[in-house]
Amino acid sequence: MVELEKRGVPTVSWTAEHFVADAQRSAETFGLSTLPLAVMPFPFTNQAPERIRAMVDAAFSQVVAGLTQPITVQEPPLVAQPAEVLTIEGDDLLDAVARMNQHFLAQGWSDGFPLVPPTPQAVERMLQGTRRSPDTIVATLEPGFGLATVEKLAINAVMAGCQPPHLPVLISATQCLADPRMYLRNKAMSTGPHAPLLLINGPLARELQINARCCALGPGAPSYANTVIGRALRLIMMNVGHTYPGVSDMDTIGSPLKYSLCVAENVEESPWAPYHVEKGYSAEESTVTVQFVYGMCELFDFTSQTPEQLTTVFSTAMTNVAQVGTGLWLIGRRADPRYRVEDKEHNFLFLCPEHAQVFARAGWSKTRIREVLYAKARVPFQTLILNKEAKAFAVAHPELQWLWDSPQTLLPIVEDPDCFEIAVVGAAAGRGTYFYGAGGPVTRPIET
Repeated sequence: MVELEKRGVPTVSWTAEHFVADAQRSAETFGLSTLPLAVMPFPFTNQAPERIRAMVDAAFSQVVAGLTQPITVQEPPLVAQPAEVLTIEGDDLLDAVARMNQHFLAQGWSDGFPLVPPTPQAVERMLQGTRRSPDTIVATLEPGFGLATVEKLAINAVMAGCQPPHLPVLISATQCLADPRMYLRNKAMSTGPHAPLLLINGPLARELQINARCCALGPGAPSYANTVIGRALRLIMMNVGHTYPGVSDMDTIGSPLKYSLCVAENVEESPWAPYHVEKGYSAEESTVTVQFVYGMCELFDFTSQTPEQLTTVFSTAMTNVAQVGTGLWLIGRRADPRYRVEDKEHNFLFLCPEHAQVFARAGWSKTRIREVLYAKARVPFQTLILNKEAKAFAVAHPELQWLWDSPQTLLPIVEDPDCFEIAVVGAAAGRGTYFYGAGGPVTRPIET
């Protein structure tokens, strides 16, 4: 709407009541002073056509008003402001900390867990973890176009419980978020439970003691670094990018994965080259990979002793049509020359060491695993199309309309084998994890 209004084209958006505040906040952020809306009592989703028509008819006067009222388009200024210093007092230090947490929670700056006070002294200590100047802008984060200065990243790192050596990881992870390939605006504002998964590789993963083995994605002392780094990135999304729940983050139910999701690769027990080496980095470089995921599913198998058996088991987890990315290529413009590999839906497999060894003993590479999963993770067209718009499918793939007459034709759940990302993570016993992804991963080097 903003881009059309900038070009002198009047617009009106059909908006359900639940999303009005979100729409108004977004309009102000994107440069519209007045937002022309036609407000519906309910979303159009899951509604019968006759009910949609009734809602549209009842609100048509709002369409006329929206198309005829004057609109002012003004680009919001992007100026980095220094962090505000607050003074919070209490009967003693513990009481002051409690009051700070209450105040931050009321302002929406907290993830709901107790925060570490980001005092000037604590922030100064955190800044010792990088050679960059505190006022250096490392990224601009959507949806609020917040300028991510090193200082503001350090503040959120302190609140999450991080240590100074963690700050360079957060700087690179924030740059991953801001990469155009990430399409952060969609991930941050969607009704889906998008959570940023962080995978740390290289010497720094060992130095920071980021857990790659037992309970790597779980709570507790072994995963301290995992927990605070993942938590800090969520706070950065909120307090720098303005991804606030119920304001711009319109997640229908939410997910505990959104609190913190950070892990290292278990390279010592992996039979293959490390994940970041596959991406073109040297083994001695340290990197962070960020991939947004919707949810996760256990890959349990204590009995299979061949790759063929394991891939058959794994493929059953991948054919969940209720996940957004499953078969999403049906309504994507795969034949469009502008279509990029990062536009595809990638899914992440964390193979436990025992499962990885089953593949390695049989001489299977990651490439072969991907190819076999691509061949096995298939669903009949009539099932894959269930929760997708027929019109969108017709526009995206006119050459595949014959499938309506052959509904039992088996189709792959992803566009090609490279949509499966693979890393070795975890400890003993045959339990892996499959993440239903949203978009593709972005990897960056970690530099101090």
